[in-house]
Amino acid sequence: MANSYKNTMNLPQTDFPMRGNLPQNEPKRLEAWNEMDIYHKVLEKNKDGKPFVLHDGPPYANGPIHIGHAFNKILKDFVVKSHAQRGYFTPYIPGWDCHGQPIEHMVETTLGTEKFRETPQPEIRRLCREWAEKYVGIQREGFKRLGVNGEWEHPYLTYVPNFEAGNVEIFKKMYLDGAIYRGRKPIHWCSHCHTALAEAEIEYGNETSPAIFVRFEMTTVPAGLEAWEGKLDVAIWTTTPWTLPADDAVILHPDAEYVAVEHDGRAYIMAQALVEKLMVKFGWDDAKVVEGWSATGTELCGNKYKQPIFADQGEEGVFIYADYVTMEDGTGVVHTAPGHGVDDYLAGMKFNVPVVMPVDDNGCFYEGEGMGFGGPFSGMEVNEANPVIIEWLRERGTLILHEDMDHSYPHCWRCHEPVIFRATSQWFVSMEDTGLRAAATKAIENDVKWIPAWASNRIGSMVADRPDWCISRQRSWGVPIPVFTCGKCGETVATEATFDAVIDLFYREGADAWFTKRPAEYLPADTCCAKCGAGVDDLEPEKDILDVWWESGVSHQSVLRHRADEGLTWPADMYLEGSDQHRGWFQSSLLTSVGAYGMPPYKSVMHCGFTVDENGEKMSKSKGNGVDPAEVMDKFGADVLRLWVSSVDYAHDVSISDNILKQVSDAYRKFRNSLRFVLGNLSDFDDSKAVTTWDELEPVDQYMMAKTYNLVKTIESAYDEYKYNVVYRECYDFVNELSSVYLDITKDRLYSEAPDSPRRRAAQTVLMNVLEVLVRVFAPILSFTCDEVWDHYPEAMRSAADRPASVQLAGWPSRDDFVPALPADDGAADYERFLVAMEARDAVTKALEDARTEKRVNKSQEACVKVTVPADKLETLQAMGAAVFEELFIVSGVEFAAGEEFACVVEPATGDKCPRCWNYRELGGNANHADVCERCGDALDAIGFEA
Repeated sequence: MANSYKNTMNLPQTDFPMRGNLPQNEPKRLEAWNEMDIYHKVLEKNKDGKPFVLHDGPPYANGPIHIGHAFNKILKDFVVKSHAQRGYFTPYIPGWDCHGQPIEHMVETTLGTEKFRETPQPEIRRLCREWAEKYVGIQREGFKRLGVNGEWEHPYLTYVPNFEAGNVEIFKKMYLDGAIYRGRKPIHWCSHCHTALAEAEIEYGNETSPAIFVRFEMTTVPAGLEAWEGKLDVAIWTTTPWTLPADDAVILHPDAEYVAVEHDGRAYIMAQALVEKLMVKFGWDDAKVVEGWSATGTELCGNKYKQPIFADQGEEGVFIYADYVTMEDGTGVVHTAPGHGVDDYLAGMKFNVPVVMPVDDNGCFYEGEGMGFGGPFSGMEVNEANPVIIEWLRERGTLILHEDMDHSYPHCWRCHEPVIFRATSQWFVSMEDTGLRAAATKAIENDVKWIPAWASNRIGSMVADRPDWCISRQRSWGVPIPVFTCGKCGETVATEATFDAVIDLFYREGADAWFTKRPAEYLPADTCCAKCGAGVDDLEPEKDILDVWWESGVSHQSVLRHRADEGLTWPADMYLEGSDQHRGWFQSSLLTSVGAYGMPPYKSVMHCGFTVDENGEKMSKSKGNGVDPAEVMDKFGADVLRLWVSSVDYAHDVSISDNILKQVSDAYRKFRNSLRFVLGNLSDFDDSKAVTTWDELEPVDQYMMAKTYNLVKTIESAYDEYKYNVVYRECYDFVNELSSVYLDITKDRLYSEAPDSPRRRAAQTVLMNVLEVLVRVFAPILSFTCDEVWDHYPEAMRSAADRPASVQLAGWPSRDDFVPALPADDGAADYERFLVAMEARDAVTKALEDARTEKRVNKSQEACVKVTVPADKLETLQAMGAAVFEELFIVSGVEFAAGEEFACVVEPATGDKCPRCWNYRELGGNANHADVCERCGDALDAIGFEA
């Protein structure tokens, strides 16, 4: 008979599979989304909603996507979808950074260096464009596979005419305002890539450098040291021996005291604070300070010495001073080559020290004698010259000491080779001439919300300390500096009329036209040099191109403003990129926007950390610890990857590995199986069968309804604050309690009651509310799975004519959506009341576990429990009735008594086991079905079952 009773139970029925098979099924769902054009469908649905624009920072179009790309794009998708789900109008236009040295380098590698140099620039640019187009396509498919919605068929690309014209629009505004100038000053120079680099293109790594102490022979004698004339030196220290051919000054601290130290018949000027330390380092046991003499750096200013390399040609250097000289290392006297360092350059400018540059684009000394050439080191690469210079000094008796030191040194972020400082003629954005630094700092502090908040200090300090921005590059693949040079006198020609002509040219033909057309073909016929009057035929277009950070930085112009007809807004609501972009895209965007329009291009900025392995180590091919997102999706599916992103604190570096993903996959199964159970128990349900009043719900139902609405409010607040790990944790904890408490205790109601029983329909009503909430609030995270759940709703509900085709079109659950309607307090009083019952449940659960361990009971239905509760809570529990607690505790009987604390005694159940529901009840209460409990007998009558 038990087997036949099984067929009378309301067992779960659903075609929603237990196994997601995400790697196989997600691509099919992507095809369905593509066919329905889900991105534009969402925009159409929300067209009257408040705009929220996340402006995409462009990844570089070179190579397939890596796990950092995936982390970044999924986070952006969370931002966009969580707003779209709540009715915001959310146009999202992805973009790619397509210009720059890496692509040009790949083309050079493909052609070979010799052929590359022989190839005309327009052809080089065509090959670079094809390379970029290839990887835009590859990366686009990778991003789409992640489930990221966007305007994928019409992204923004930095090489298209419209975007290139935007560069000139911003350049025009800032140049005419006086913020852009051409100057000769030291900048980071990559000899390997043959180009200038901005600070944002520098990465720091450890290097071992030769540190040397050298004596420079004095040609003047400070007052008080006349007795040492002809025997007087200044002791200097440097970690770049190769810069000595360009030496033309030494720098002292203005307020430091300097003394002369006597050793081996000569006197050496050095900082008094370092004498004792240096005597030990040099091994000068017999050295002593010249008595009665000292002077400050200010007092010594103007003295002169023999240039260390070119003294035989009569060259001299001069003493100057600057505050940045420290007393921590060296001698307190710094060798200075203004052409090889920004600080030295600025210090030299104050004292009219000339800028000497003996190093060419390849990082080699010019061949020739005298200042500005390599002299005895002509033609040598600077780093190769270091040991030769040291030995040259040793042979001449001017080397005091050589030692190697490990220190942080700047490297090119593209080729990862060490860079040099080298004074060249470049284009710069001034941080001071038009007040750009002050205006940008004010915007950082007052006009932008930084997520996390402490990020404002990071970018603020970078803007405060940065030098003028070098925006010119000596490459082929990029947007040209849009100015002209007079072929007769060398004057720069750049006017509003010439800028407008270039803008028009770029809109029509793109930047390629700059390299194929003569200026006379597109500039106004009356264009001329203001200095010498030369005409348009004598003008030469600038050969340098713009820094790629400038290019991506002006996307606020070329995308947000140019594509305003697509719903984009300026400023954007948010920029989101990795934490390194505080010195990159966030900053270049800020400077170009504030420089051109006086406002930041964004209302908020959110940053994410880097992806590292499970040990917190940076990923690299050599370590073999990298994670390929394509492989992750082939093994686990995109939704598991998305769930991982939601689970971490994105503001810091985040760990990922196969082991971590396996743990996330377990959590995913928890979500999936719980949703499957809910769907299975709603197979015969639709809105017409829901209970209609709050009082028709039992106390545990009311508790769950209130808890579900609380979840909606908590998740919405978390989305508002961009706390996706809170969304994950709240949903996970909710589903965990849903599974372990509500679904567990209502199984008896759902399975055993008559199909239309008010008690069963009440539980189904709760489950329907739970389902409607979970699929909507978690759709921005588990986009594929929530949409799959949406497609497996009860047949009567999924076939409704007005039902949205996707959960992404279903909107956000509101208070008014709950059925039955929530009471005025949102169920808070009933929720709080039932928390007392949950306290009692904790005590009962522990007692039942002990009873199972002691083998006094097997299943909880075999038990009756006597529960002691604090006296002030007894009335609350008794008012709910024993049946509520028989269900909550899953036992066959409950008694309450007053006591000091919650406690429970487990006793064997009375009555007989019902063969249909397996509860211990009195059997025979229904005359038609004497062998089952009365409840089951009534259910059998309701379905017309005959034994």
